[in-house]
Amino acid sequence: MAKKSDSVCKLCRRENMKLFLKAERCFTDKCAFERRPYPPGQHGQSRLKFSEYALQLREKQKLRRYYHLEENTFRHIFEIASKSTGNTGEVLLRLLETRLDNVVYLMGGACSRKNSRQMISHGHVLVNGKRITLPGYFVKPGDVVSVTESAKQLVPVQMGINSAKRRELPGWLEVNFDKVEAVIKELPSRANINTPVEERLVVEFYSR
Repeated sequence: MAKKSDSVCKLCRRENMKLFLKAERCFTDKCAFERRPYPPGQHGQSRLKFSEYALQLREKQKLRRYYHLEENTFRHIFEIASKSTGNTGEVLLRLLETRLDNVVYLMGGACSRKNSRQMISHGHVLVNGKRITLPGYFVKPGDVVSVTESAKQLVPVQMGINSAKRRELPGWLEVNFDKVEAVIKELPSRANINTPVEERLVVEFYSR
């Protein structure tokens, strides 16, 4: 993933939602989104009228940044969703939710999705007892995701557990914080995916 040198807090303000890119800081009064809940820049507080294309673009960017993915990776996942049976928007969200890096983040195995990818790449994550080093690995119902014993005491993992306990856990995931482990109970449906996005606009953006 390409390195970003600008402040990630600006991304939350740009998309008008918390993306939880700074782990514990996002839950404190130091959170930039809480202090300045408007887009960055000198025109951030102006009331702007967006075109249909701009609305679609913003929703696509919001979803991509929510899962902290590069454009090429996000586009690839969308192409998989568009070729699958069922509602493309819902399938897209299901694929994003069941990526291994997202599951590790949700269960508290990392303090952010970026850190989750590092944990996986460095060999600290197991799926059904087998070491998986691909952040984009898609989990399936019945899979058990856990972190290695040596990783449980790492600071990012402890921070991740504390953050995960403050969030609402999705119904398709059964989490054991003591073991830093999660069981995939079922594939998520739109009803139990908490991502605050209008996926219809994302589909329209790529269907132009």
